[in-house]
Amino acid sequence: MGNKDLRYKQSRLQQLRGFCYAAAEGSISKAAERMYLSQPSVSLQIQALEREMAVNLFERRGPKIMLTPDGELLFELAMPIIDGVDNLPDDFAARRGDIDRGRIDVAAGWSTILYVMPDYVEKFRKMHPNIEMKLHNVTGAEGMAQLRAGHVDFAVGPLLDVPEDVVFHPIVSYEPMLITALDHPLAKMEKLTLVAMSAYPFILPPRQLSTWSTVDNIFKKNGLPYEVAMEVGGWEVIKKYVELNLGISIVMSICITGEERLAIRKVRQFFPDRTYGIVLRKGKQLSPQAKRFIGLMLPDFEG
Repeated sequence: MGNKDLRYKQSRLQQLRGFCYAAAEGSISKAAERMYLSQPSVSLQIQALEREMAVNLFERRGPKIMLTPDGELLFELAMPIIDGVDNLPDDFAARRGDIDRGRIDVAAGWSTILYVMPDYVEKFRKMHPNIEMKLHNVTGAEGMAQLRAGHVDFAVGPLLDVPEDVVFHPIVSYEPMLITALDHPLAKMEKLTLVAMSAYPFILPPRQLSTWSTVDNIFKKNGLPYEVAMEVGGWEVIKKYVELNLGISIVMSICITGEERLAIRKVRQFFPDRTYGIVLRKGKQLSPQAKRFIGLMLPDFEG
């Protein structure tokens, strides 16, 4: 192989990396940051790729870029290749039996990190103490963005609607519970109704999280008005303020320890269970370390 052919192949890989990073980030400047290059350099790489392919890969709308249909096709084909090259050191080490080194990045919400993952993380750390693990505490939307951009290996959490570009592997489901102060009228009501619950102010997590949208959808579907008196982050904080009789709330059974000074009632007849699972981007080449962790949560996972 001549030097010209070698330079051509190296250039092609760099062009594809610039294109894939820009597509994943939705930004050429962010792709440049990941590649430690200037924005003009990455722009030129993408333009060279477009000229050679004789297609437009992006629609440019000011600072924003969106994939064209041709761009979506190339991204689908090229991203697994880039993932494979980026994961090559870990894959090589794994083949040599050195899987106990490397790093895993996982996106998950605060509740998932606090209630769902501790046992798995503890077991994994005992088995692989030299693998660095970073849990990115993010909202669902932020986690999906990080997953699509390749900043994390996978995400863990609930997923009400599964987009076409991801795969959701369910792990466990939890039951919805109504929590109130001990002396609250709902605590003593023989037969709960949505109408009765709608008469009292709610304390809910931030509106971009799934609990809010679930509560909102149920009451709207039944044509019932309701009030959100407080918006606070974290089930432990919510439980504290409910205990002070500042409102009522809907939480998942996983956060109930039995030590709360609260009235707790099952409300599965009104609100759906919440299923937590592994969220993967389609076509993503997982590192051996990521596969090993997922295997703890999903014993039948084949990756």
